[in-house]
Amino acid sequence: MKAYSITRRLIIMVLLVELCSAVCVSGVAYIYERHDHFRAFDILLSGRADSVVGAVQSSDDAQDSLMLDGSEIDIPHDDIYDVRDATNRVLGHSAEVVDFAQAFRPSPSRADKIDPDGDEASFGNVEFHGKAYRVIRVLGVRVIDPGEKGGMRRTVVVYYGSPVHRVWKAIYRAVTFYALSSLVVLAVTGVLMSWLLNRGLAPLRALASGAAAVSVTSWTFDAPASARMTRELSPLVNALESLLLGLQQSFEQQRRFVGDAAHELKTSVAVLKSSLQLLGMKPRSQQEYHAGLERCLLDCQRMEQLVAQMLTLARIEETDAKSAGEHSSDIYACLQDVSSQLVTMAEANEIHLVLVGEDSLYAALDPGQLKLLCTNLLMNAMQHSPSESVVTVKVGKTDGFAEIRFCDAGDGIDAADLPRIFERFSRSDPSRSRNTGGTGLGLAICKAITDKCGGAIKISSEIRNGTTVLVRIPLSRPGRVDAVQPLS
Repeated sequence: MKAYSITRRLIIMVLLVELCSAVCVSGVAYIYERHDHFRAFDILLSGRADSVVGAVQSSDDAQDSLMLDGSEIDIPHDDIYDVRDATNRVLGHSAEVVDFAQAFRPSPSRADKIDPDGDEASFGNVEFHGKAYRVIRVLGVRVIDPGEKGGMRRTVVVYYGSPVHRVWKAIYRAVTFYALSSLVVLAVTGVLMSWLLNRGLAPLRALASGAAAVSVTSWTFDAPASARMTRELSPLVNALESLLLGLQQSFEQQRRFVGDAAHELKTSVAVLKSSLQLLGMKPRSQQEYHAGLERCLLDCQRMEQLVAQMLTLARIEETDAKSAGEHSSDIYACLQDVSSQLVTMAEANEIHLVLVGEDSLYAALDPGQLKLLCTNLLMNAMQHSPSESVVTVKVGKTDGFAEIRFCDAGDGIDAADLPRIFERFSRSDPSRSRNTGGTGLGLAICKAITDKCGGAIKISSEIRNGTTVLVRIPLSRPGRVDAVQPLS
């Protein structure tokens, strides 16, 4: 897919919006200028027509008829006029006009002509001798021989027209000015936007440059102050810092896990090798060979258990968190099953198991993972409980979560060791003792299971006052209870 520039897209979109605005402004300017210029032009025509009416005088004949005094008419050379009396007798007209009034007679093809029979002034647009004219028809009154009786009133009809090309030229000139001004503003806006966006996006480029410098070997991320102080970029800076911190911790944990796993396997292989070398140093009796092979077999079983738990932990971490809600497991039934399997171990160590709480809770967790979780925590509590003590498992619910508490009466865990208790191969984890056969992965597996299903696990402990492990798992509707399928 071809890369594109956000800056270029923003500039283009803004310029397109401004171009549409410029077109709209030019259109409005055209409508306004046309209306304004023609209104002024109509007032001008009205004044010129009135001046023609004023040039009509009475003639010195017996009938006291009217005449047009051309010497009193001062109009532009390309304007035309036609003056008639009430009997439609032509009193005067422009030099090149023979019957100008005929151009204003109504016809079906020219509905915009003025009404030649109207009583008031009216305007119209006509073509005369190939030119477009704006024409006004004015009905005037002249008084003949004014005296005591007021004289005789004679009606005069004046048709006055003027070419409109000058008006249209002025309109187009004004609209052109608006359009050119808009284009200039558009060009200036484009240049300013390009400069301002490049300047405004400088913190983002600096942030990208700082993030690009982060690698597996160098986790140093120094966010630029300009990006941190930018309101829109500050959440991104915080997100990047949190993400890189989590990735760094994950890589360090993975590196530590690999190192600890290699150390554990190396120790077991070294013990197995030394046991075999010891058997081969000199001839041994059958009982000695048998005892040596048993020690080798135990070491092999411990390595097998370590590898199996490492694979289990990796499998849990690769599980999709969304698939957890698709399962439903009976918590109380699972705890009863685990307790029955460990009852022999409890009796051997003189430990009494007590299971109390609600028996109708269903967890949104795979039954195999739930059983592994309960087995690890219950065995851990039993391994660290003294003889003739009680290990209690309490089941309840709150706020849509099932709560399982594993309580023992052991020696407890030092407060300084609690923050690292769930780390893989944690050196402070007592379950790694060779006497108990622990690998140091049990609590890490429990933590991974609860995190994947959206739950939580917490340990509280006091020296010589025992330990309590609280597990919170999202509740699920009973529905179909899945069958238990062990992970290993």
